[in-house]
Amino acid sequence: MRLRRDKGTQGDRNRKRGIVRFFRDLLVIFFVALLISFLIKTFLIRSFYIPSGSMENTLQVNDRIMVNELVPDLITIARGDVIVFTDPGGWLSATEQGTVEAGNPVADGIRWFFAEVGLSAQETNDHLIKRVIGLPGDKVACCDTTGHITVNDAPLSEPYLKASSGTTRSPEKYFTVTVPADSLWVEGDNRDNSADSRLHTTTPSKGFVPIANVVGRAFVITWPVGHWSWLDNYPNTFRGTSQDR
Repeated sequence: MRLRRDKGTQGDRNRKRGIVRFFRDLLVIFFVALLISFLIKTFLIRSFYIPSGSMENTLQVNDRIMVNELVPDLITIARGDVIVFTDPGGWLSATEQGTVEAGNPVADGIRWFFAEVGLSAQETNDHLIKRVIGLPGDKVACCDTTGHITVNDAPLSEPYLKASSGTTRSPEKYFTVTVPADSLWVEGDNRDNSADSRLHTTTPSKGFVPIANVVGRAFVITWPVGHWSWLDNYPNTFRGTSQDR
């Protein structure tokens, strides 16, 4: 009887140790996964959601996108890239920047935590998304006799544009600019409804986006599933615009 009792006690101890090891390993895996996710968000990719229709029909309201954060530090920006950048100053109104809806503090805390470790879409009011039209040194103008934007005097045929509503082009949309060093000229794909470089020439950056403000290049739509697609930079559209052509 004594031997059986000892064996039973030993078996119970082994089972308890096994359960403890299981939960310990589970916690280790969980925290390692969070660390990896945090590092990926910090250095590689980041998720954002689309709050407005300025990039229709390429991006729809509430689409989720992934952004490559290696751009521009390790990978150069190209004409046609869709980029996410922080407000250069004066592009977003104070009311837009300060608007925060009240909610459940517990739910808000959970959403904040998952956003911080890169497991949910970033929801900030100081980021914008547009398409790069002009690189440093480019001469960008609107428009030629056929109504096309030109880059270094080469007209652009832009298949990504949302069809125009047919309204008369407003005077401020006619322009000729030369993009300064370390800056970009950006426009939305929904030109009739996009407050982009064209409409911010009176801001401190004069409508240009400093490359230092670029968070990264959007490369894929991840949600909803029906919208999943890679985001193209349409190299054929910008063929012939290089200054050394």
